[in-house]
Amino acid sequence: MPNTPLPLELSTTLSLRSGDQSWGTERRMALLAAIGTEGSISAAARKVGLSYKAAWDAVDMMNSLAGGLLVERVTGGKRGGGAHLTDRARELVAWYQAAQAEHQRFMQALARFGPDGTRHLDLLHSMALQTSARNRYEGVIGAIESGRINDRIRLDLDEGASLAATLTHASTERLGLAKGRRALAFLKAQAVRIRPPAADDPPAGGAAADPEGLNRWTGRIGHRADDGTLMEISLDIGPKVRITGLADPGAPGGALAPGDLAVACFQATDVLIGTMD
Repeated sequence: MPNTPLPLELSTTLSLRSGDQSWGTERRMALLAAIGTEGSISAAARKVGLSYKAAWDAVDMMNSLAGGLLVERVTGGKRGGGAHLTDRARELVAWYQAAQAEHQRFMQALARFGPDGTRHLDLLHSMALQTSARNRYEGVIGAIESGRINDRIRLDLDEGASLAATLTHASTERLGLAKGRRALAFLKAQAVRIRPPAADDPPAGGAAADPEGLNRWTGRIGHRADDGTLMEISLDIGPKVRITGLADPGAPGGALAPGDLAVACFQATDVLIGTMD
């Protein structure tokens, strides 16, 4: 018996911004609502699945960016203190919940346009995001190696390429990163060094990251600009993956000309990771 296709559902959420800073994500607004019902940040953190530190970081960010105090600490008393929402925060939570309900109704209506509606929406969302970083990638988190302070994230891109990024453990929790989740990576061209390939580098179109966090991508030079002191070079790693970095024109190892193989090297600590919600 053939499988009946399931109805298309979209999972995008509503978020709030102050200038260029996104702070009112669905998870943070859920944290605010939980503080209102639980009366403490620690209990609210447990309810929404955050660590105590990640919850406090989120509260501090919301308090500083919302244009007014949202959460007030309460000290003393029979229960030893806690936290409560200000009138502004309660109004904001109620408004967000109503707006989110309307947003979900809109997304359900959009889903009736079929798979093309989802793909076009994702494209518009991606195009609307602008940063100063020359290198921007989208992929799926393939692995997370958790540490006491820092985590190592592997982001799998198209064409089999991947990159390693180092984030604080608090940032991993704050962003809600998990294996299988889509994420964005940003990397400034100044953080990428282009050099001729060596014997132990990955083959053309390949990528590798060593235990110290150095990423190495091998590709062919598609573009080169030279001002006499630095060369800006773009490498084509695959049909959909390109990286732009800098090279020293006087460095030994041969000329770096369009069509030649070269290697882009960048540290995992220089990669910024973001999400779309």
